[in-house]
Order: sequence, then structure tokens, then C-alpha cells
Amino acid sequence: MTHTDRPSARTALPVDLDEAAHRCLVAGFDGTTAVPDTLKRLIDRGLGGVILFTRNVRDAEQVRRLTDTLRALRPDLLVAIDNEGGGIGHLVAAGAPEVPGSYALGVVDDLDLTARCADALAGHLATLGITASYAPVADVQRQAGNPIVRTRAFGEDTALVSRHLGAWITATEARGIASCAKHFPGHGGTLTDSHHELAVDPRPYEELDLAPFRTAIAAGVPMLMSAHVVFPALDANRPATLSRRILGDLLRQELGFDGVLVSDALEMKAISDLYGEAAGARIALAAGADQVIVAVPDLRVTLECRDAVLEALRDGVLAQERVGEAARRVQRLVERYATPADEVAPWDAGAGLEAARRAVCSQALPVPVAGAHVVDLFPAPHPALNWGGEDLLTQVLTVDPTATGTAVAGEPVDPSALVDVVLAEAGSAPLVVATCDASLYPWQARVRDELLVRRPGAVRVATGLPDGGALCSYGRGKVNLRAVAEVLAGCGELSVTELE
Repeated sequence: MTHTDRPSARTALPVDLDEAAHRCLVAGFDGTTAVPDTLKRLIDRGLGGVILFTRNVRDAEQVRRLTDTLRALRPDLLVAIDNEGGGIGHLVAAGAPEVPGSYALGVVDDLDLTARCADALAGHLATLGITASYAPVADVQRQAGNPIVRTRAFGEDTALVSRHLGAWITATEARGIASCAKHFPGHGGTLTDSHHELAVDPRPYEELDLAPFRTAIAAGVPMLMSAHVVFPALDANRPATLSRRILGDLLRQELGFDGVLVSDALEMKAISDLYGEAAGARIALAAGADQVIVAVPDLRVTLECRDAVLEALRDGVLAQERVGEAARRVQRLVERYATPADEVAPWDAGAGLEAARRAVCSQALPVPVAGAHVVDLFPAPHPALNWGGEDLLTQVLTVDPTATGTAVAGEPVDPSALVDVVLAEAGSAPLVVATCDASLYPWQARVRDELLVRRPGAVRVATGLPDGGALCSYGRGKVNLRAVAEVLAGCGELSVTELE
């Protein structure tokens, strides 16, 4: 069946059912000003929401014009974005508040501070006309080798994660922004990134990290996002996104969640490679999802998913009652959150840097090394998460102009040659060697270890999870790196305005 913008007579459904099916879709798209005609037609037929990415962001004024344009097409359209803070975000060009990632907030363990950081992000969204945030992460960082959760989680302890999750959700709700706890029933126990392949969490039921999701539900979270993860203890055959046992029996019946359950993006390889996006949309809705996200900007993929849902409805493969139930939940959500506030109260612009500094200063600190040569080793940015590429050297230079160094994003062709170049450029200056989750990236460990053999007095920095006594930033957000830079330079606490 080819995808079209208008159903043929053969596939035509009652108007209310057609609209209900469209309510179950969230679409990504290209553009910063004009709305593509295909997207306009989807919105006209009832599209439930759109998800914005960096590709849709030029500056704050432009984003607000875009969201106003979208709502002019349909006032009850939900406009959403991933907005976790730290190195994960898409609104840097629109002046997003700088806050550390969730792990640093867990290290500080100050619920008021977590709430102030969440409030800053939510307040900024409100000024842009974005009223739904696919955050916070409710996963618990369980596996040292987990490649995707890590500093996006509040920590490694279920109780810690739960209480900070509640503080974040409550603060976001107070701004009139819909939050979304993810990725149900947890992605922290896997060794695989579901962006790239199907992930599995082999733990027994009693060891799964359901407590944060229970806390989120108790806090009134209006949305949960499912994980593309197989949990053999719950359903050995299908990932959570496609599992009626997990979405229906566990989430709806046992945990009592009656908000909107949205899928993680269907183009992620865990779904697209094994099922295809279109089949994934149909199966997810049948299993109990209320909305499915098709984040890719190619609207043909969204249309294929839509057509698969309509065809399944027409053939009776997908129950009309199930889609009607999902659409009603979406309608309740948009009635509450689709319209942005007329006035937005100011937020605490300094909360993020305060949190980052307190996290860094919670550990043993090295002697300052002014005028250091800084080597920052880190993996290439994750294409789906759109980390902005901040580097430690840039932040060190803002507080110590006498510093030198280099930022290395991704594995060099010849790691040993890089070591020779670094040492030649460093000369007699103090050496700082920063890595980001070197246990996952052998090239980083190799370069670091060779440098330490030849310069045993070098200061070690970890910009991911803690790493063997290295000075840790607990994330690669700008404020995380700035807080470490201040310690290295011995400059003390500077004003937040100097971050800008």
C-alpha cells in the first residue's frame, strides 16, 4: 500500500476514527520557519503532536514563531522536545538555561536544587511555546558498561533516582509543562544502546527498577515513554514498546498509570531493523501505547506508519476501541498542556552552575594547575541525542587564558602519534588528561595511559561517570565542564553571567 495524504474510498474510515488514529502520532520534520505541506495535512487530520530537534532551532524568537505557526494550524497540537539538560538538548541556540545532567544533581542530592534546575528548563520552554518535555530520565544506572544511560540518570540507587524524579516532575508541572518519565520499565540494566540494536535486560522481576516509575506516577507525571528493551522476566518475545504484557498488564493494571504512554522513536534500530517503523507503530498501539514517535524529518516514514495504522483499523487487525482509548488520553493531555502560558515568571539562571560546582566540589580536589596543557578525549557526539560538542579546553580558557591544549572528538587515526604531539606541544606546562567513559572507548584509555607513563604527574579528569579517583565533572554539559575548569585554574566561583 502506498502512503498518501488522503485516504482512498477503499481505505476511508469514519472521520472521528481517522482523527483518532492521527492523534496517536507524533512527527518530526525539517524546517525552522515554514511548515511542510505534508505536515499541514497531517495536522489538519488530527495529528497528535510534533517533536522539535536542533534542526528546527535557530534562535528563541524563531522557535516561538514556529510554535505559534503550528498552533495556528491546530490549537490542540502538542509541541514537544527532548529537554533533559546537561549535554542532552536541542535548544542551545535558543538560549536554553545551562544545567548539569541528572547524575550531577544526584551527586549533590539537594531536591530544591534539582527542582530549580527543572524549573529553569520548563520556564524556558514556556517562553518558546513548547509545552511538553520528554524528560526526565527515570532509568537507574545499573551497568558499568551501559552505553546510553550513564550520566543521564540521577544515579545508581533506586531511592535516590526516585526522589529526584519526583522533584523534577513537580517543578515541571508547576510551570504548566508536561513531563515524561523514561524509559519504562528501565534502560539502565542493559549493555546495549537501543538506538543501534535491540537491548535486553536479563534480570529477574524483583531486581527490575520499577520504583522510580511508581514515584513518577504518584507525582502525577502525565506521560511515560517506553523502552525498546526486552525483559525476559516480563515478556521474552517482544521489547517493552511492543509488549501487551508490559504496557498493559504491568503498567496499566499493576502500576495503575492512566496517562499518555508514548513510544520511544520508532526509527531506532531496535524497532526499525527487526519490525520496521510501520509495523512497529501498529504493534505498539495494539500493545497499549497511546502515541508513537516518528522523529525522522522524512515525513514519508510518518505517512507509512499512519497508513499501517489506518489499514489495520480497516481490516480489524487493530481494534477501534484501543485507538479510541488512546486518542481520549491524548485529548486529555492536550486539553491540559497544549496552550502555552500568557506570562512566564523568571527562573533561577544560576541554579545550573551552582549544581555543577557543588557536584565537583563534593570530591577530593587536585592542586590547581594554572597554565596547563589540557587534552580532552571524548567520543564523537551521539547523532540521536545531539550533544552540543562542548569541550573542557574551551571552558578552561574562559578562566585561564594562559592554558593550551586540544580537544579530540572520536578515535584518532594513530593514538601513539597523538601522544607524541601532545607532549611536544605541552612542553614543560602542567598536563591535564580528560577522558569520557574511557572504559567504553579503548582508544581513550590507551592515549591516557601512555600520557601518564610519560608524564606521571598529570592531572586526570573524568567527564562521564566517576573513573578511579580522577576529578569528575559527572557529565559534559557546559556547566559541568566549567566547574571542573574553575577547579583546575584555582579561580574560585565566578558569576553565572561569565558563562554566556
